[in-house]
Formats: sequence, C-alpha cells, structure tokens
Amino acid sequence: MTAVDAIVLAGGRASRMGGVDKPAIVIGGRSMLEVALAAVASCAHTVVVGPHRPELPPQIIQVREVPPGSGPVAAIGTGLRALGSAAPLVVVLAADLPFLSEWALAELLRHANESGADAVFAADESGRPQYLIGVWRRSALAAALDGLGALINQPMKALVPADAAIIPLPGVGDCDTEEQVRQARAAVETPRRHPPLELDEARALLRGRLSRLTEYEADLRSVTGAALAGPLTAAGPLPRFDVSAMDGYAVAGDGPWRLRRDIGFAGGRRPVGLLSGEAVRIATGAHVPDGTTGVLRDEFAHVAEETLYRLPDTPPRDDIRRRGEDREVGDLVAPEGTPVTAALVSAAASVEVTAAPVRGPVRARIVMTGDEIRSEGPLQAGQTRDSIGPILPDLLSWYGIHTVDRVHLRDTPHGFDEVMAASPDGDLLVIVGATGGGAADQLRAALTRAGAEIVVPRLRLRPGGSTVVAELGPGTTVLGLPGNPFAAVATLMTLAPAIVEGRTGASAARPQRGPLRNAAEVAGPVPRIVPARAVDEGGWVGDPAVRTAHLGGLVDRDGLVVVPPDAVDGAIVEFLPLRY
Repeated sequence: MTAVDAIVLAGGRASRMGGVDKPAIVIGGRSMLEVALAAVASCAHTVVVGPHRPELPPQIIQVREVPPGSGPVAAIGTGLRALGSAAPLVVVLAADLPFLSEWALAELLRHANESGADAVFAADESGRPQYLIGVWRRSALAAALDGLGALINQPMKALVPADAAIIPLPGVGDCDTEEQVRQARAAVETPRRHPPLELDEARALLRGRLSRLTEYEADLRSVTGAALAGPLTAAGPLPRFDVSAMDGYAVAGDGPWRLRRDIGFAGGRRPVGLLSGEAVRIATGAHVPDGTTGVLRDEFAHVAEETLYRLPDTPPRDDIRRRGEDREVGDLVAPEGTPVTAALVSAAASVEVTAAPVRGPVRARIVMTGDEIRSEGPLQAGQTRDSIGPILPDLLSWYGIHTVDRVHLRDTPHGFDEVMAASPDGDLLVIVGATGGGAADQLRAALTRAGAEIVVPRLRLRPGGSTVVAELGPGTTVLGLPGNPFAAVATLMTLAPAIVEGRTGASAARPQRGPLRNAAEVAGPVPRIVPARAVDEGGWVGDPAVRTAHLGGLVDRDGLVVVPPDAVDGAIVEFLPLRY
C-alpha cells in the first residue's frame, strides 16, 4: 500500500465563532480534533498545525504556523515542512468536520491511487468542494506551495492544482458558525428520532400525507399531468351512429347485389336507404344507410357488370360498428384519479367530453444552490458547471410536472428562509443541494424555522440518502435533493411519481419490474440505484461502478434499477425508464 502522511489543521482564528478553539468543540462525545485524528489513524506520520495541545500522544508532531492565524495555506506549508518524510501521498484535513469517517478518507485515497490526479478533494452533500478534505501527491503539493511564494493569508483556492478531482462523500460538512455547531449536535440525535425510510414506505407517505391540490374545472387538452378529481362519464354514445368498420360495400339482404353509383364517405352525406338486394360503396367510418344489413369488406368482394358478389369461402361478417357499442351515455370512461394523458384526452373527446374537474398539474420552481455553481459563461477558479439545473425541467416533465421558474440561490445565512417566505408560484419547490444531516445542513434548519412538516426525513438508499420532503403548510411541497448530479436525478426519478400522486390524487402507477442479471455484482448492504441497460434475454444488466459527480453514466443506458440489499443474480428489481 502507498505510504500516506497527514496534515491536520487545528488552528485558525474562528472569527465567526468569537475566536473559540473550534477543534476542541465536543460533538457527540468527541472533539472535532479527535474525529480528524481518528480518520487519519492509519497514516504513517501525522502533524497537527495549531496551538500546542498537551493531551495529544507524543507520536503526533505539533507545530504552529508563523504568524499564528495566517491562513490554511500557510498552515499547510508549515505542516509539510514538519513532516520530514517522503511519503508520496499527503492527507490535508481541517479539524472542524464532526462527522468525518475513516471510510471517507479511504475513498479519497482510493480515488487518488486510481486516478493519478495531483489532488483529490471531497464534495459535501450539497455538491460543494471541500478543499480542506483532500489527498495530495506530495510532489504536487510542494510545487503548488513553491509556486505561490508568500503563503500568508493566501486563499485555499489559489493552491488547488489544475489536475484535481472532486468526489462526493457523505458526512464531510464543516462547522464554521455557532449555529452549525448546534445543528451538528442535534444531528447526532437525528438518526434516532428520524430513521431513514425504505423507498416503498417513503412513497406511501407521499401519496397519503401530502395535501391535495384544489379541484377545478379545466379543458382537458390544457392540463396533461393533472388527475381527474371525479369519474369521467360519456356525454354521447360511441359510435354516435351505425358506421362501417371497413372499406367495402354496405349491402341489404342476401347477395348478389345491384351496385349503386353513389358512395358513402366518412364525414360526408349519408347515402339514401338501401332496398333489399342493393349495395353502395362505403368507406371506413361512414354512416351506413338505412336498410343496411351488413358491410362486405373489399377483400371479400367481386364486382362484375355493376353486380356485387361475395367471393366463395369467405366468412359471413357484419363489419358494422353499432351505435353505442363502445360507450353509451353515462358509461364510465375513466375513474377518479386517472392521470390526464393524451390517451385520456382522446377517449374523452370521442364521447363529447372536453372538460372535467381535475387537480393539477403540479407546478414546480427549481432552486439550485451553491456559490460555486455556474450555469453560463467561463468558469472561474473553484467554480463548477451546473450540469443538472438546465435539464431538470425536462426530467420533471416526464412525470407531468410543469416548471414555472428556475433560480440560483447564493450561499447566504438566510437564503432558504427568504425562498420559503416568498410563497413561490408553484406547488412544488425542488431544491438541489444543502440536504445533508451534518453541520452544513442549511435546508433542514430552514425547514424547521419555517414550521414545515417533514414527510420524508431521509431515505435508506444509496445514493440519495440525504433527500428530504416536507410541506410548507397546505400549499407547497419541498423536495430537497442532494447536490450530487447523479444522486439528484436518481432520487427525483424514484420519488417524483409519488409526489404527483399525493398532490393530484392520481392513482399509483404500476411499477416496471424484471430480472437484474448481474444483481450480485451490483448489490450492497443497503438498497442501491444504478444505471442499467436492457439485454436480449429479458431484464437488465446494471452498472456495478457509478461515477456520481456527473450524468455521463446515463449515456447509452435505458434507465435505472433499484437493487435490494444483498440481491442475487436474477433478482426481480424495479426499473425506472429514461424518457429521452
């Protein structure tokens, strides 16, 4: 295994907390410095940069940047000089991460070894890069420090190399304010108070507990995505009159028949009545004349010298669609809760119904979060391209949700409070980012301040476990998605139908299920959702490894599969189609 050293930054001014010693703050029975040291316990050498702490074991090197409080870049430079070893990889870690785990650090090291990048940094559950949670190649870190010259009060982004990778990791939110410390301490108890829900349980809660949208009368053609608020019944018979089911000849009595010269067209004038032994040319859908006893389809007919004959050995058929044989007035066309689709609009129009009481469609406002997210224009240092905001309206439309607005929320102390207080013009507020349960859990804290009812606190699902669904009074549903692109899209696809069903009263959609041929290769200890492709023998093959920081893994895939824990090959799984 590649040798690894560690630099733990345990100094700084903590100016936003009144100069308190942040690393010494105890959360969940351990100081944040203890959490950091536990995460790097397997490293060959560890240096702590900050004020001297007599309680630390002697094998840990302790140094102080000069002058004290001169910033993380200066502290990293001091720590690298103090290591004095030649380990090719160096972990750089801030001591203000109350939920950091050894597993998260192992993931960073694995990516560093596999990618060959100069540095690998963690991204928190909102998708925000955390440059003080990273693994560096020692040579790249030394070169970056040398390239800066003076290190005092340099911004951390100035040190980030061009060849850097960023991977999403849970539990890497930091604590910068007293409020975040309170949230972190509360989060220690949160899993016991609000355990993660299984996907089926979460969907059932969304269908049953979300408030219904207001019922109103609407032109069905304008409300696809809504659901019927009552049964839809036929206002007219179908067919409205007796019509020909085939192109052929309307005949009266037994043949042969004298063929008249007039013709019956669909939508045209009805031919005059037939006498016994007469026939008239007729088109599919045309109103048959009085006296018609049947329609002789073209392939059964022969005409010679204005006389119509039935070909021998052809079966006797009526081939007339009788008035009301499909629908009589008052017949049920669709029950309450049926989604308004193109098929329903057509079926309703065929029985003279164009309007009906409905709920919906659900109107959504999309809120992208994070100062580092940029939708347009060239990227600046530390910025990340918004790769999901522009496509979310299309994804929402797959489920009949109409997007009315898409905004970008900057990282401000009360940004979420302002969004929620603004009574957005929408039934659904889709927020991407800031959903985690750690110290940077801005969305959950804002939901608490707004008095929201939490319907789904989190999911037992990977990725997407930090998802939250809440209601702001009876008017707006909040869907908080992880900032990681794949996690956001995957979770949206699993929950959007149930949210629509809950708000509109639509009947639950039938899930698509089938065998996952390589389930044992894909399954983990908790339910997973991964891209999959269809195979000729039926069912799907899932992707065992998923790069979640972008949606490249969905290219040339047919959909996603929800894989139960410890599934075996051939296990029946749920399939969520991609609707390109």
